[in-house]
Amino acid sequence: MRVRYSFSSRHTRTIALTNRHHRPIPTLIKEIIRISDIVLEVLDARFIDETRNKELEDMILGLGKKIIFVLNKADLIDVVELKKNIDLEGLKPYVLVSCKTKAGIRELRTRIKIESKKIKQEKSRHIGIIGYPNTGKSSIINVLAGGGRARTAAAAGFTKGMQKIRLAKGILLLDSPGVMPEKEAPAHKTKDAQKLSIIGVKTFDRAKNPEFVVFELMKKNSGVFEKFYKINANRDSERLIEEFGRKNKLLKKGGEVDIDRAARRILKDWQFGKIKI
Repeated sequence: MRVRYSFSSRHTRTIALTNRHHRPIPTLIKEIIRISDIVLEVLDARFIDETRNKELEDMILGLGKKIIFVLNKADLIDVVELKKNIDLEGLKPYVLVSCKTKAGIRELRTRIKIESKKIKQEKSRHIGIIGYPNTGKSSIINVLAGGGRARTAAAAGFTKGMQKIRLAKGILLLDSPGVMPEKEAPAHKTKDAQKLSIIGVKTFDRAKNPEFVVFELMKKNSGVFEKFYKINANRDSERLIEEFGRKNKLLKKGGEVDIDRAARRILKDWQFGKIKI
């Protein structure tokens, strides 16, 4: 009998899951990959290469599994410029999506159905989902599943343990906490710490030396920040932070700008998607 695929909320409900919070995340991720027939890797469309987990990709492909790359937060980029400047051929199949505007969600559903139909088996197809913390995995699940099926939060790593979520008849989605390559997890090096703050793994309130993170962000996007804040900083991050702080009265005693608070406020705007590149 031919399986019908429908993504309406009528067919969608969360099913029982095993609570194994005590298990190490790498083991949990390996189990999800082993169980999955297809894996969705959620990437930040602003930082595609930086949010790819090549270690897990090698593991998935080594097991003969299919990867669908989900380029999330597409509303924060110029898609035409992205396709012009970045070679996306190596990411096929990929889908550009925005959970905020729902753009690309129908295409993602279609892609999941197409790839699922290629799997010749009677039992349910399992679709694993992986990605760095804060790339929007839970938001993707919520949109696909009809809302409210996976919790979301601005803080990274909010989804706990493995969850099984029914997307449609015959299709189950396996969710997990965000995971990054083991070599990046400690983030002892300054560059690693800055990268994790830029992509939102390390939240604005926990970022070390936030003014350096703003400096790195402005290297390629100075005009975007100056336009957003209506500040002519002449590509100088220090000047931008200083003027932003004065403009928003983020001052210490004596009238000196509180650089740390001002930089964190800018980083917060960035991480919450207010600034589009």
